[in-house]
Amino acid sequence: MVDVGAKPISERIAEAKAEVQMNPETLALILTNSFEKGDVVSTARIAGIMAAKDTSRLIPLCHPLPISQIKIDIALDEENSCVHITTMVKTNAKTGVEMEALTGASVAALTVYDMCKAVDRSMNFRVWLASKSGGRSGNFVFDAPPRESTT
Repeated sequence: MVDVGAKPISERIAEAKAEVQMNPETLALILTNSFEKGDVVSTARIAGIMAAKDTSRLIPLCHPLPISQIKIDIALDEENSCVHITTMVKTNAKTGVEMEALTGASVAALTVYDMCKAVDRSMNFRVWLASKSGGRSGNFVFDAPPRESTT
């Protein structure tokens, strides 16, 4: 692991996003809470929170951090037949929480896939770091790439 001992403690916030693309019929089942496994949105939210807390156990060489807040918002987008997941993680530490935010968003998306795969095996998802603040490298904001190539 990288030695972060000499770095100052500072507030650090990271936001990661995920999108799960699916068939419109699958999203309709989520909207009506009609899955045999249960409430997809609530289960994905809890799974994402649990995963963010366990990041240092899942990713080799990732520092364990005192997380002060994890917030996962999940929005159902009927127009694009998509589930939008936003994960925000906050700490006061010597290193950032980007990996915790990405892990939370990823596992929330995987949970949506797991709970819906019986009716839609064509689902796909993407995950990205949307922003981070704090630390030596300062702030970072990333606008997600377009869905389709423009070339």
